[in-house]
Amino acid sequence: MHDVLEEHAHHHEEEPWTLPVAITISILAVLTAMATLMGHRSGIDAVLLQTEATDQWAFYQAKNGRMHQMQLDAEMLGVLTPVDKEKAAALREKFQKEVERYENDKDEISEKAKEFEKERAVVSRREDRFDAGEVVLDIALIICSLTLLTRIKAFWYSGIVIGIVGFFVAVSGFLIH
Repeated sequence: MHDVLEEHAHHHEEEPWTLPVAITISILAVLTAMATLMGHRSGIDAVLLQTEATDQWAFYQAKNGRMHQMQLDAEMLGVLTPVDKEKAAALREKFQKEVERYENDKDEISEKAKEFEKERAVVSRREDRFDAGEVVLDIALIICSLTLLTRIKAFWYSGIVIGIVGFFVAVSGFLIH
């Protein structure tokens, strides 16, 4: 046991940069995990927003179908000769009001669907930034780990620089609105 400790101490004296490299790799791993988490959350949000938009467009289509049916019914009452003209006129007026209501509802539903689509586009851009940051951080992590295998400090310094870039790429996802 004493020999193992002496060997570790001797190894540590020869390569004092091993511990800072290991700490750097640990930090990069944590940052990569955070970027991954934010990318996944953004991806889920994008899917949910797209579902909301799709639901709104389906609702829009349903209202549009009903509106056209009411228009057709109102036109038919204007063309056919009814037995009770007053009742037919009242029913035609009711259909016309329904057509107007559906038209207003359609506009509102369309705006809501477009808002969901705009929000989904923003969230998707965020997701892209988090994913890009994750990839760059992964590359930095791999390059830093090459330091431990090759004992070439240039890999460590390169990994740090690339890691900083990856960090800022990932953080830029929070700036997209």
